[in-house]
Amino acid sequence: MTNDKQSWFRGVRSSKFRHVYGLPAKRDKCYDNIKITKNAHDSQFCAVNPKFLAIVTEVAGGGAFLVIPLDNTGRLDFNANRVTGHTGPVLDIKWNPFNDNVIASCSDDCTVKLWHIPDGGLSRNLNEWLVELQGHKRRVAYIEWHPVADNILFSAGFDHLVIVWDINRGEAINIIDRHPDVIYSMSLNRDGSLLATTCKDKKLRVFEPRSGIVISEGICHAGTKASKVVFLGGSGRLLTTGFSRHSDRQYAVWSQHDLSSPLTCETIDSSSGIVFPFCDNDTNMVYLAGKGDGNIRYYEVVNEAPWLHYLSQFISGNPQRGLGVMPKRGINTSTCEVFRFFKLHATRGMCEPISMIVPRKSDQFQEDLYPDTVGTTPSLSAKDWISGMNSPPILISLKTGGGITTHKPRVYKPAQLTPATDTNTKKKFAFLSTETIPDYRSIDLDISEKSQKTSSNQSTKIHQLQQRFGHVTIQNNNSSDNKISESVDVPNNEAELRLAYVRQMDELRLVKRQLANSQLRVKELEEQLRKLQNH
Repeated sequence: MTNDKQSWFRGVRSSKFRHVYGLPAKRDKCYDNIKITKNAHDSQFCAVNPKFLAIVTEVAGGGAFLVIPLDNTGRLDFNANRVTGHTGPVLDIKWNPFNDNVIASCSDDCTVKLWHIPDGGLSRNLNEWLVELQGHKRRVAYIEWHPVADNILFSAGFDHLVIVWDINRGEAINIIDRHPDVIYSMSLNRDGSLLATTCKDKKLRVFEPRSGIVISEGICHAGTKASKVVFLGGSGRLLTTGFSRHSDRQYAVWSQHDLSSPLTCETIDSSSGIVFPFCDNDTNMVYLAGKGDGNIRYYEVVNEAPWLHYLSQFISGNPQRGLGVMPKRGINTSTCEVFRFFKLHATRGMCEPISMIVPRKSDQFQEDLYPDTVGTTPSLSAKDWISGMNSPPILISLKTGGGITTHKPRVYKPAQLTPATDTNTKKKFAFLSTETIPDYRSIDLDISEKSQKTSSNQSTKIHQLQQRFGHVTIQNNNSSDNKISESVDVPNNEAELRLAYVRQMDELRLVKRQLANSQLRVKELEEQLRKLQNH
């Protein structure tokens, strides 16, 4: 058979992801005995990074979610420590992509809160947050971190608003109020310069998030149930999932520049569960998982019609309530794993890891499966992004930087009252709390006697103030030295000193590891450069 005939063999399309299969973890590698929330809200209720797994749990009052170290598998303690600071049910949780110890949560109590999780997990219930963001008038449904800018967070609420936050200052940068009804989902493109949303009015919109200007909009899916949207990497296209007029589940591919009509629209099946899309920007694969389904379909994204090619599906008899996704730096490259889900079972209290694997005979690093992926370093500061700058994400090699984690014990300091305002408030309440002393001096006294008594009273007050503040000394410092110094937390006892020492050693080991990885990466790039020069 000639090569020409082989290339035109009907029914077979060449793809290295044609034989991808899903491999569920063994029972001892799952997370069991978890009281998963029964909230009907259409979010994932699960978030994961290379350090921790977070799951929203069912509680009698308020809202809580469980945070456990990733290697703490097996049957969990029923009374495991939780994050319990919300007064209403928790609706969505997301880990900071640049700090593995910080997680954001939104709730029915109209707030968004940030939490710092110590290495090793929680030793007690956590109810002290780093930052509380208040601005929504109704419950907050979804949150998203900016993919490249540090300390930028997006929140969408049932008040039809999308708020862009600078979490370092605890302030809203922009409020997008262009939605006439409930927001169903939101997604940011690869460099965070565009924001896409789906809404109950059946429209798909693309915004410039800093100004709130609508770049394009169009009718999404004709059905009345919720639709979801995700950007397809840096291709300039979007994928939406929703329902047809006859309640069939659909997916559609759109150009971000023209939302008047989809590039393609295909029917999936006739089930009733909302379909969640997940995009792998490195392998150009899309995973579609329905809420209440037991299967996960996956497709390959191409740059020409039909835009998506169906590959296969992972089939399971256990329906899913939600799915968490491990960042690419946390997957196992030695087993040719390209994606990993954390499946919340709908019928029992279990979280089950599911690895999507490309079968390869060699156990060496497969460079075609693992291009450089998004790392843990932001490419822009919040100030730069707010000023209008855009930048692609900073990439790392999974060959040298796979499994890398971050340790940034950062304390956010949102805007507070100025010291002068605070001091004036204290003085005001101190004055109001003092007892009024009547003046019984005779009206008929001479002016000289009155002035003499007034001067004696003033001298008495000055003497009292000198006794009270006698230990305070005023020094004339140079103008260059009049800078605000940051307060340094000094350990109070030996235990705190040991803990600070351990943290410093962990940071030192992390820096050494990053330095070694960077040196290996430099050698790889030099070798590639020599190969290119030889060619």
